[in-house]
Amino acid sequence: MLEPLHKRAAARRIASVVTPSGVLLALIAAYAVVPLAVGQSVNPQDYPAAKRVETTEEWHGQQVADCYRWLEDEQSPQTQAWVTAQNELLDRTLAPLAPLRAQVARELEAVYAVDYVSNVIPRKTRYFSTQRGGLENHAKVLVREGDYRAEPRVVIDPNTFSADGTVALDWWYPSPDGALIAYGKSASGSEKSTLYIRDVATGKDLADTIPFTQYCTIAWDTPGKGFYYNRCPDPATVPAGEENFHMRVYYHRVGTPYQEDRYVWGEGRPKDEEPNPYASSDQQYVLLNFYRDPSTTDLYFGRLDGTDPLQPVAAGIGAITTGDVVDGRLYLRTNHQAPRYRICTTTVDKPGPTYWQELVPQGKGVIEGFAIVDRKLVVHVSEDVHSRLFVYSLDGKLLEEVALPGIGSVTNYMSGVGTVTAFGGALDDPGLFFTFSSWVVPTASYHYDLRAQQTEKLHQTQCPVDLSKYETKQLWCTSKDGTRVPMFVVARRDVTLDGNNPTLLYGYGGFNSSFFPYYRPRIIPFLERGGVWVLANIRGGGEFGQPWHDGGRREHKQNCFDDFYAAAEELIRLRYTNPKRLACKGGSNGGLTIGAAVVQRPDLFQAALAQVPLMDMLHFNQWGMGAQWVHEYGDPGNPTEFQWLRAYSPYHNIKDGTDYPATLLVTAESDNRVDTAHAFKMTARLQAATSGTRPILLRVERKAGHGAGKPLRMRIDNEAEEWVFLMGQLGMAKVE
Repeated sequence: MLEPLHKRAAARRIASVVTPSGVLLALIAAYAVVPLAVGQSVNPQDYPAAKRVETTEEWHGQQVADCYRWLEDEQSPQTQAWVTAQNELLDRTLAPLAPLRAQVARELEAVYAVDYVSNVIPRKTRYFSTQRGGLENHAKVLVREGDYRAEPRVVIDPNTFSADGTVALDWWYPSPDGALIAYGKSASGSEKSTLYIRDVATGKDLADTIPFTQYCTIAWDTPGKGFYYNRCPDPATVPAGEENFHMRVYYHRVGTPYQEDRYVWGEGRPKDEEPNPYASSDQQYVLLNFYRDPSTTDLYFGRLDGTDPLQPVAAGIGAITTGDVVDGRLYLRTNHQAPRYRICTTTVDKPGPTYWQELVPQGKGVIEGFAIVDRKLVVHVSEDVHSRLFVYSLDGKLLEEVALPGIGSVTNYMSGVGTVTAFGGALDDPGLFFTFSSWVVPTASYHYDLRAQQTEKLHQTQCPVDLSKYETKQLWCTSKDGTRVPMFVVARRDVTLDGNNPTLLYGYGGFNSSFFPYYRPRIIPFLERGGVWVLANIRGGGEFGQPWHDGGRREHKQNCFDDFYAAAEELIRLRYTNPKRLACKGGSNGGLTIGAAVVQRPDLFQAALAQVPLMDMLHFNQWGMGAQWVHEYGDPGNPTEFQWLRAYSPYHNIKDGTDYPATLLVTAESDNRVDTAHAFKMTARLQAATSGTRPILLRVERKAGHGAGKPLRMRIDNEAEEWVFLMGQLGMAKVE
């Protein structure tokens, strides 16, 4: 771990008093949009010294310069000193905006200081959910006895794990009878979980502990006496740098040492493959998905009691397939011969694709998932990036469409916590539970009776700001190759299209991940100051099925960036904004998009925020979880794929003497996925290359990782800092 990297100034501390909504609005009004604030430029001579070590690497006969390899050693005294200086520079640069920062922090407190409740998970006579109340750092796991409307009690409270909130609940899975919960917790955002078992009745943990269970999934057996799970090896038993790989599946019997767990699966499989076990709805089978290539997910299954060996359902067919089992029949969601997915069925004794019978054919939208509730198929479909819910009989007959509250998504604000899903229920109960939200429609949870066809709202997240003055529009732009790309624009209903609105464009575009409209309280301070917030659904995601993903990965990765630029240019053409009032933001793979935007189109953006980003695409597979991403980006060790990566790698395409946008790169010392070297090297190179005075800044977060498990206090602090940086550049900051 690094030594403390910076001292928080008094202005960075977040007050604990929640601002009443009326006061909140008055304070926001006091910070109207005015010309650019003082203190938002940097003299290049003030950048911390970063020695250039003239180094070249030969890649397939081509010499590639890399002057900052020394920053890859995060633990060296030289790197630590440089990081400390970078954090101090950021503090000094933003210091003139301390009053605005404190105000934004109070506004974020106000919109976060409400109860957030997840979807409900039924287990026999117990009903589980998560809830974060007020300014608690983490959501608690609640249980209701006998009825989903009963008064809840807390069964796991992550807020008690550590004094500073940096030990988090990573995931949790109740047993079929609701008597036990297997859960994982980790420190400092590392996601390196240790598994525990909580007795729901007593609220106390059993003696069982299992280490090395990051990204764990659980398949409980029928009596709840044990479970299948996945874990990484003891780091001492594998080569350095491979601690996150070589994942295996085991069966653990409750009450026994984990060293005695029965090995199930994984030997001989690729080291970067991630096997995820889960139980069928009828609690008779364990299903095992293998995630490696984001466009291919193999599926195996076997009896939960371990009497039969696992056998393939979909293996080696180059498709994504997930499934469930009820009454001796497999039900499968697959994009095999259906790029937008279909649902098929077959018997358990004839599981292979040859025997599949189509129940729900591919349609206009993308089938995002399904659940078997009340012995019916509840199917979630995304059409033009918003949700619809359909109910089918198990023989494929359409029964009804569940009416949703509006145009938005069946999503779950707290879906990153454990086994909580956006919709589901029990095999033999008519209760369908789901959550729904949109950008400016706070998340609500619902119960729908599949027999009575009646909907009941269980909980509605409140907001202290009147969100009715905002509206969401879905617009379309045309990318460089003629592809139409959608984007959501959130702004005041009376926004003036004068080309001068401060605007933030967000994008991700990768790993088959779809970004739907869901409630984001973090954007409210920006909207309240007249900002326009935009999400571009660029290629690389899964919004329109596998072709949309394929169109933005590997040799087609440049399409992601071209889609992003097309969205920016359309916003300018429609007179929402102009390049001096336009910023861009993205994280992780989305941070790569931002890095590309900075170096490829510095003319298009005033400012850029890249969170935990990938920037060095010639070394990404050597660090963190990068070896798992070769299928998404390509392998720099392959001569052809090297050319793809070299063509756009942000770090390697910086040009000296360019006036680059103001850029804030954010990384975290416990990030287990994207190595800090990406942000470190990119920062040093940009600072040396830029010809302008717009700041190139770096924040290294302590006791934080890729983002999961971050306590609310830290999130508010981080978000306030990021907003102040962007607002300062977009002319939204008033300093008194």
